[in-house]
Amino acid sequence: MNRPHVTLKLATSLDGRIATVAGESRWITGEAARAEVHKMRAGVDAVMIGAGTARVDNPSLLARTDPQPARQPKRVVLSRSFDVPVSGRLFEHLEESPLIVIGEDPNARSSALELAGARVGYVIDMASEGPELALAFLHSNLDICSVLAEGGGVLSAALIKAGLVDRIEWFRAPMLLGAEGRPAIGGLALAALAEAPKWRRVAVRELGPDLWESYERA
Repeated sequence: MNRPHVTLKLATSLDGRIATVAGESRWITGEAARAEVHKMRAGVDAVMIGAGTARVDNPSLLARTDPQPARQPKRVVLSRSFDVPVSGRLFEHLEESPLIVIGEDPNARSSALELAGARVGYVIDMASEGPELALAFLHSNLDICSVLAEGGGVLSAALIKAGLVDRIEWFRAPMLLGAEGRPAIGGLALAALAEAPKWRRVAVRELGPDLWESYERA
């Protein structure tokens, strides 16, 4: 395999939403579920998100465990135009957890990201082959062998459509947000059920009020 092993983490309502129509998402799942996610971060080489998640949620993507992990994962953002704010929390603790931003063509934003301390990578076509090329870049240039993808919906759909997700860890909270809520997985453009990616559930656990489901590709 010339790419890292990819685990997709989803934290959603029962109907698969990651935020309300207004964008409120903290916190859909409970404390026990969030603690498990931090353990997952500590166990992978890199955590990956899309640019929209970086802008809207302003996450740090650091692993906060007790005790603290021996090392922090690298942080990766996929952004076609390098539209990632340099004032965000992703630029904190770069000495512990480097930030890598992968996009298409060099521009003023990519230069600003480099000046702020991020490493910048370039791929040819982010729209059609971006996730696959980005994962290959991480594997060949940074020896990254495992990635935890944490969304949002556009990135999740792109990874699934490209057949790049090896495992899904799904944390589901007992609430409903409705069709107006933001979906955990964006459009897959499926015309028939036979085209739907298939998964095999390998574990189900209760975490307080939440449900934690694990799936592997069928």
